[in-house]
Amino acid sequence: MEDVVLRVSLVQYDIVWENKRANLDYVKTKIEELAGHTDLVILPEMFSTGFTMNSHNLAEPINGPTISALKQWSQTYDVAICGSYIANDNNEYYNRGFFITPQNEYYYDKRHLFRMGSEPQSFSAGEKRLILEHKGFNICLLICYDLRFPVWSRNADNEYDLLIYSANWPASRSKVWNALLTARALENMTYVCGVNRIGTDGNGLNYSGESKLIDARGNEVLTIGENIEQTYTILISKTELDQFRIKFPVWKDADKFEIK
Repeated sequence: MEDVVLRVSLVQYDIVWENKRANLDYVKTKIEELAGHTDLVILPEMFSTGFTMNSHNLAEPINGPTISALKQWSQTYDVAICGSYIANDNNEYYNRGFFITPQNEYYYDKRHLFRMGSEPQSFSAGEKRLILEHKGFNICLLICYDLRFPVWSRNADNEYDLLIYSANWPASRSKVWNALLTARALENMTYVCGVNRIGTDGNGLNYSGESKLIDARGNEVLTIGENIEQTYTILISKTELDQFRIKFPVWKDADKFEIK
């Protein structure tokens, strides 16, 4: 049987505060470099602005310059791109996750808004989880603070094979970041990828990065170091994951949850 694999690229960098042009130019350069060598490029949360509450001034419609650029790059370089940006949807503002492929586009509005950073005062919460198929993998895209809520991340009956968290997770809570990414991989028997930024944002918060990809056994397949601007590509195997799920079928005994 032919192995089903996916080349995943984690892009860890210092987001320029509220400067879309600078961040889009940076990401375009990285995607050009990765063309032909990856299937999926994963960016941090609010990749083009940083984690700002300035939603009224920075939000864009779905046909705005940010998504238009991502769609063009995806088609030109034959690659999927995911992350999040600030969206304006009929004058409602969302921290909106995107998963853009050459053929399709998918969106997820962050459900758990970070109240300690006043996110609920600037954004509306999403209500629906996103699971999509790309190159033989079922993929769930969530955003940053969603990581703390295991029921929302629950992988019932192996609905997904790769769980992605696009994040701006401060260095002061890096212990939580590392612990919960591993927990989500183990409890859901899936690959988990967390992509975080580095640097200092406009509110003075420091970010250490520590982006990583963890397998269903809880092994760190890839970890990008602290405070390093780096892009790294790793190969993951759906066939290997399926074999582990057959050999050790914990998922068959999982509890069911209903989201209210």
